[in-house]
Amino acid sequence: MKVPVVIMRGGTSKGVFLNFEHMPTDRLLWEDFLLDIMGSPDRRQIDGLGGANSLTSKAAIIKKSDLEGIDVEYTFAQISIENQLVDFKGNCGNISSAVGPYAIEQGLVPAQEPITTVKIFNSNTQKVIIAEVEVENGQVKTEGSCFIPGVPGTGSPIYLSFTRAEGAVTGKLFPTGNPIDIIQTSKGSIPISIIDVANPLVFVKAQDIGLIGNELPHEYSQEKLQELEEIRSIAAEMCGFVNRADATKKSPAVPKMTIVASPMDYVDMTGIERKASDMDLVIRMMSMQKPHQALAITGAICTTAGAFLKDTILSDIVTVHQEILRLAHPAGIMQTKVDLLAGHISAIKVVRTARTILDGYVHTKRNYELVYS
Repeated sequence: MKVPVVIMRGGTSKGVFLNFEHMPTDRLLWEDFLLDIMGSPDRRQIDGLGGANSLTSKAAIIKKSDLEGIDVEYTFAQISIENQLVDFKGNCGNISSAVGPYAIEQGLVPAQEPITTVKIFNSNTQKVIIAEVEVENGQVKTEGSCFIPGVPGTGSPIYLSFTRAEGAVTGKLFPTGNPIDIIQTSKGSIPISIIDVANPLVFVKAQDIGLIGNELPHEYSQEKLQELEEIRSIAAEMCGFVNRADATKKSPAVPKMTIVASPMDYVDMTGIERKASDMDLVIRMMSMQKPHQALAITGAICTTAGAFLKDTILSDIVTVHQEILRLAHPAGIMQTKVDLLAGHISAIKVVRTARTILDGYVHTKRNYELVYS
C-alpha cells in the first residue's frame, strides 16, 4: 500500500511526517508501521526511508487539535535502527521545529503574514510548544540568513518556546527527588544529576568519567560508550522506566546521557576554533547509544533550566550571568534564551531552521487499516 508522507529537516534532525489520519487505526500497529516505513531493523535501513543514523530515523505524527487554545497535536517517535523498537517516551526538539511549518503547509493551520504562531501540544510529554514561523506570500518562508551549527547553509528562523516543561516524562523536576545522586558503576562511584525538563537528562562531569569534555564524536572508544550506557541504564532504572539490564533495548532514548565541562578552547567538527570566552558550558550528548553530532534541543532546554537550579552537577560548572546561555557542542555553539517571570522561568526559547525535502508517498511492505482511507 502507499501512504502520503512528508520528509522534513527540523534543526539538525530529519524525519518522516505523517498525518494522524494516515496512521493505522489500531494503535498497537503503529510500531510495526513505522518500522516498515523506515526499513528497520537494519543498520543500513536500506529498504526504507531511514538514513542509518539516529538523527534521521525519526517520525512525527500530526493532527489538527480539538483542545482549547491548541492548533495541532504532535506525537514524536524515535525508530530504532537495529532493533524491533519504536520509542515514544520523550520528545525531539529539533523535529518539533518542523511541526509548525508542516501544519501550515498541510492546511492544518491558516497562514498569517509575516509570522504565523502555531501552538503545539506534544503528546509524548503532555507539554505545549509555541512555534513562530515566518510566512511570505501565503507560504512558509524557508530562505533566510539564520545559521544553526550542524546544518549547511542558512534558512528562515523558527522560534520555539518551551513552556512549563518541568517533569515532561517522569512528572518530576528531579525524578529521584535529589539534585545529585551517587551511583555505583563497574568503574566505581560517580555523582550524577537527573533532571527532567522537556526530556529527562542524566548529567555527569567529564572529569568524573575520565574525559576532558571537548571530545568529538569520533573520539569515543567503544569501551567509553559502554561505560556511558551503563550510567544511562542505571539512571533509566532510577527514573522508573525499566530495569537497568533492559534499558538499552526498552528505553534507549531516555534519559539522555549528557557530559558537561567548564568552558575551554577546542576545535569543532567543522574545523572552527571555539574560544572559552564565547561559551558558558561545554556539553556532549549521546543519541541512541552513540555520540550526538550536535545538541538535542530538548537537551539544550533541560540544560538551560538546570543552569538556574541549585546544588546540581551543573551548579559547580556554570554560572548564569544573563538570560542567554551559550552551550558549546561538537558542531558549534547554541544559544538559548530564558524568559523570567517574578524570578522564575516561564519559558525557554531556541531558534531553529526547517524545510520540506519531499512530499509524496511511501510504499509499505504490509497492508494496514488506516484511520482515514
